[in-house]
Amino acid sequence: MSDTVSGLLTIAVLVAALAIVHVPLGNWMARVFTDEKHWRAERLVYRLVRVDPTSEQGWSTYAVAVLAFSAVGVVLLFLMIVLQGVLPFARRAAMNADTALNTAVSFVTNTNWQSYAGESGTSPFVQTVGLTVQNFASPAVGLAVSVALVRGLARSTGSTLGNFWVDLTRGLFRVILPLAVVGAAVLLLGGAIQNLAGPTTVTTLSGGHQVLQGGLVASQEAIKELGTNGGGYFNANSAHPFENPTPLTNLVQIFLLLVIPFSLPRTYGVMVGDRRQGWTVLGFMATLWTLMLVVVTWAEVHAAGGPLGAMEGKELRFGVWSSALFATSTTSTSTGAVDSMHESFSALGGGGALFNMMLGELSPGGVGTGLYSALLVAVLAVFLAGLMVGRTPELLGKQIGRREITLTALAVLVMPFLVLVFTGIGIVAPLVSSQMLATGPHGLTEVMYAYTSAANNNGSAFAGFSADTPYTNLTLALCMLLGRFVPIVLVLALAGSLVAQRRRPVTAGTLPTHTPTFIGLFVGVAVIVGGLTFFPALALGPLAEALS
Repeated sequence: MSDTVSGLLTIAVLVAALAIVHVPLGNWMARVFTDEKHWRAERLVYRLVRVDPTSEQGWSTYAVAVLAFSAVGVVLLFLMIVLQGVLPFARRAAMNADTALNTAVSFVTNTNWQSYAGESGTSPFVQTVGLTVQNFASPAVGLAVSVALVRGLARSTGSTLGNFWVDLTRGLFRVILPLAVVGAAVLLLGGAIQNLAGPTTVTTLSGGHQVLQGGLVASQEAIKELGTNGGGYFNANSAHPFENPTPLTNLVQIFLLLVIPFSLPRTYGVMVGDRRQGWTVLGFMATLWTLMLVVVTWAEVHAAGGPLGAMEGKELRFGVWSSALFATSTTSTSTGAVDSMHESFSALGGGGALFNMMLGELSPGGVGTGLYSALLVAVLAVFLAGLMVGRTPELLGKQIGRREITLTALAVLVMPFLVLVFTGIGIVAPLVSSQMLATGPHGLTEVMYAYTSAANNNGSAFAGFSADTPYTNLTLALCMLLGRFVPIVLVLALAGSLVAQRRRPVTAGTLPTHTPTFIGLFVGVAVIVGGLTFFPALALGPLAEALS
């Protein structure tokens, strides 16, 4: 009973904290991306990169800028990783080329999948200058793309969506960086380490010896959660006491990974001039998050096996309730950080975390990616509603015609295509099946979880699947690239199609998209699309294991 009360109080405090910051943070982000003035530091950046901040870009130019910026990031980070042995603070040799490429792609795509142990695979220089920089840049890219789509819905004239370089710079300087500084300070006060100390050898209680690594952990921990990145400074990720020392810091980390995605619906409502639309998207996200939290928590609380029940793979200082809360939040936000091993979750608990990603991680999703993924589902919902009543579907006065629904459908289908194809190949390919810790349904879940995590740019792992081989490193990297940038290009094309339309006036036949009824349709479309796509695979994996 005490565990139940403690767990419910933890959830209540988290929800209250998110509710308190929702309006001010959402309003601030709307102001950031509509402000006509540029800060002095921002103007300096524009001069350095030779960008005219007063110019705007069409969707294709915006997309090229996103792709070019990300491609340069991959190349620079790859070179930094393979050359880390000769760079400052070098403590270890460089990675294999395939592992280095996987890592570079992973951090630039906001995935942060790690096929290496954090403390032994990268030097402090790479951790700080390479990986942490991308932890700031990659969420800023997602935030910029979501703002471009919102402008496509909000504007009634013109053909431009803003300037990517301005949106990127403002997202970094005015939103992500200040919040990360505050988050790092809180984690530092909570006991997370922040130093440049060399490895320290300590004597354990049993008389053995253990090497403890230091590092700039608190600063990376804050941005890994805030930017919905997820890469751990240490191999144990947020289960490591240097990264996540106490239940309080655990709660702070969950708050950080949810705060921007859950505040973006307010930004959307303010920018389109109808705050009710923002409440609708928030209701959609919150409903899905709550439903999956109930499923995962119930499964773990009632899991059996061994004298510790469901505590296998979980930290004693966090317990079952907080571990389930973290698992639900990290897989619903494309974060990928973990404070427990999902491999050790019950069949339904692990399946719930997997299904969170299969929904497209839009409850509330990653920084920016969650909002534009939710708006894609909204487009599908109004299109289906229009078919049912025989009326041309509209969203915020913008007609959803053949081009719009085609772009939306393609963006939604990218992730399922990657997951199902590569999981199918992996199950029959000896190079992959030999890396599975388990066999049968659980083994299928291990492989499917890995490719779902990569294609959704999540980055969490099932822990039983050993993925550091040339084949898995390269195929997972391919899933990360396609899962990140193909939807981004399609979303920007959709934004370009919408911004070219004049907003139609509301009539008696217009479908209201701000009511509880529409929220129900909104949720239903997301669950049905995910269920129809993945139910056969889930039936052979976690559902079969749960029923066995």
